[in-house]
Amino acid sequence: MPIQRGGPVEGTPAEGAVFLTALTAGPIARVDIARETGLSSAAVTRVAKLLIDEGYLEYAPDQPASADETRMGRPSSPLRVHARQTGSFGIIVRRDELIGVVCDLAGAPLVAERRPLDDNSVAATIAAIAAFYRELVQRAEGAGFVVAPHDLGLSLSGDIDHDTGYVRYSPFLGWRDVDLGTAVSQTVGAPVVVENDVKALTVAEQWFGLGQGITNFAVVTIGTGIGCAIVVDGGLVRGAHSVAGEIGHLPLGDPSVQCHCGAHGCVEAEASTTALLERCRSATGRDDLTIESAVELARSGDDGVRAIFARAGRLIGLALASVANLLGPERVIVAGEGVSSYDLFEAAIREAFAEQAFGAAHQVPIHVRDLPFEEWARGAAAVAIQELVFPSRQRVAADIRRRPGARRV
Repeated sequence: MPIQRGGPVEGTPAEGAVFLTALTAGPIARVDIARETGLSSAAVTRVAKLLIDEGYLEYAPDQPASADETRMGRPSSPLRVHARQTGSFGIIVRRDELIGVVCDLAGAPLVAERRPLDDNSVAATIAAIAAFYRELVQRAEGAGFVVAPHDLGLSLSGDIDHDTGYVRYSPFLGWRDVDLGTAVSQTVGAPVVVENDVKALTVAEQWFGLGQGITNFAVVTIGTGIGCAIVVDGGLVRGAHSVAGEIGHLPLGDPSVQCHCGAHGCVEAEASTTALLERCRSATGRDDLTIESAVELARSGDDGVRAIFARAGRLIGLALASVANLLGPERVIVAGEGVSSYDLFEAAIREAFAEQAFGAAHQVPIHVRDLPFEEWARGAAAVAIQELVFPSRQRVAADIRRRPGARRV
């Protein structure tokens, strides 16, 4: 099992709710935290005191008290996350590179670095992650943290068991049945949490991006794979097996086309970058074609190549409509390296979405976000912050010493 640790106090839902509200909406008055979370004023006061005592929240004396608190005769300074109390590390593992960040407790990236991954075999990747982590630890030493951060969030594509850090299948790395969380945490001697890369990105969008303040939304990524993660009633939906939201494997395409997952007709089998490139090479007879040159051909008016992109856009649009019909999100956020050529997909996506979305679901806005992969790494760091503040307590290892000021649960 990965080396894990409990949060600063007890990791209760109330503590998590107060911390997250201060993180995403702070500086914020306690009365407003109560309104946002549905907790009683007494509960917010109790939890806030615990988190302040532990150093995870602080008063923002330069901010005025809320009108409600002033009227009630109990004015107090608003609360905010004590950003430099500690922090976390985030690394996203891609096919040929590692991208890492050092974030403070408020999720602000202080350091961002990239390292090539020349050998993505399991053993070589674990060694590369460990070496990169140690470099990031050194970079964090001058950041002014009260307590030096140790927690590491890892994200990568595929079927990831968030509860155990176990990689069941990562198609683009060619991995199956890899106990990554255990291997990395034992190598670096630090707490590690492993998450699917799209789900980690969605946490970053919920806390800092277009999902901030939104209780129901979806993030769809287009590129090497077609991914999706969903937030319902403010919570990231992982499902019983941590694979909720895999719209790339909805059977909306040609049933004769086999996907790398073994199924047929998957959206990803026709709309991923790899699938697009294979089809464009076949259509043009050019085996040396790259995805960049295929995009240029489409933009320059090659009807055959344009039709391939339009076909992919239609499948993505149908998949988005399925998300809208099932969940009724307030918005859909489209990200991933594929958005750089979104102009080739857009008309087909919107046409298929409008055609298939039921009733008012067709009104769901689609927002396109061209996010760098450093933002995906920030998502991995955010997942580590989640685990630090309100942990999955069944994964706490008894042999890991808690930080000063944090009580053992």
